[in-house]
Amino acid sequence: MPTGGDTSLLREFLRAPLLTATVAPSSRWLADQMVVPIPESGQPTVVELGPGTGAFTRGIQERLGGRGHHLAIELNPRLAGPLSRRFPGVEVVHADAARLPELLAERGLSADLVVSGLPWVAYQPNGKRPLLPLVAGSLSGHGVFTQFAYCWTRWAPPAQRYLLDLRRTFEEVVLSRTVWLNLPPALVYFARRPRG
Repeated sequence: MPTGGDTSLLREFLRAPLLTATVAPSSRWLADQMVVPIPESGQPTVVELGPGTGAFTRGIQERLGGRGHHLAIELNPRLAGPLSRRFPGVEVVHADAARLPELLAERGLSADLVVSGLPWVAYQPNGKRPLLPLVAGSLSGHGVFTQFAYCWTRWAPPAQRYLLDLRRTFEEVVLSRTVWLNLPPALVYFARRPRG
């Protein structure tokens, strides 16, 4: 059961389980995998979709070490506000992830890495524009998209559809080894080279 600062995630899960999709933050070990593609030099632009309470935010900030631009897009205002206060070096925007191309265009940026903490349901159109092509179109030529999945959901039909969509959208989709120290165990999808 989450305690302390982690209870905000549990509260948001109870309010909207399909949008929050987890009751506890991801582990440090999973965060380390999610941010591996951040270049060690230069001024990279990293976009974080659905940062929640900041499990991946901290890893991104540590890997950037004060370089580049870190834009975090959080739909839930009850999570966006505290995240902005905890990480003053991060530009936190309270918005839908579907606004990603517009938010980058306003800043004259393209993403070197898009890190997603969003649940599967966020990628299903439901009358909106599909999110994966928007992410792919927002990446620079060498950009990478990372998304995690819990191992026990990997074989479920929504996860299989998502993987198929990833492979339709990107030329290269690689899965990491299982991160056993995450609860529940998880893995990371690394997607590169958007198609068309």
